[in-house]
Amino acid sequence: MAAPRFLDQSLFAELTAKAAASPRLRQHYNLHEMDEPCHRLLNALQPDTYIQPHCHRDPSKAESLIVLKGSLGLLLFSDSGELLATRVLSPQGECAGVDLPPGTFHAMVALEPDSLMFEAKAGPYEALADDERGAWAPREGEAGAADYLAWMRAQFA
Repeated sequence: MAAPRFLDQSLFAELTAKAAASPRLRQHYNLHEMDEPCHRLLNALQPDTYIQPHCHRDPSKAESLIVLKGSLGLLLFSDSGELLATRVLSPQGECAGVDLPPGTFHAMVALEPDSLMFEAKAGPYEALADDERGAWAPREGEAGAADYLAWMRAQFA
């Protein structure tokens, strides 16, 4: 049996520092083994990280996100890329998290440095299929990604 792992400020500081030093400006920390049926992880994000709008089409891949530190902007999209809704997620605000049904196109932007969230969804890990990536938005590293990130962040100005 594994020993308890405490999700404390020391761990949060370590993860946010690693995110700040990472070229992608984010860092995850798995709390699960890859073969476990429920994947649980922490994800630290810095303001200039880009997460392409995406969804998880598998009916077993509902996704729960709870912000533990900082502030994240959640964007919800139609299948064609129309912005349907935005919500600020923050432990200090009105809404700390979201439970996303499978097939919901979404993206996140870090609104504060050193933001951190807890994620849970069914395992095993599967890389996103092409139809799970928002075709209307550039992929990470592609031309236009910085402009699209700026547009997403502007939705929370």
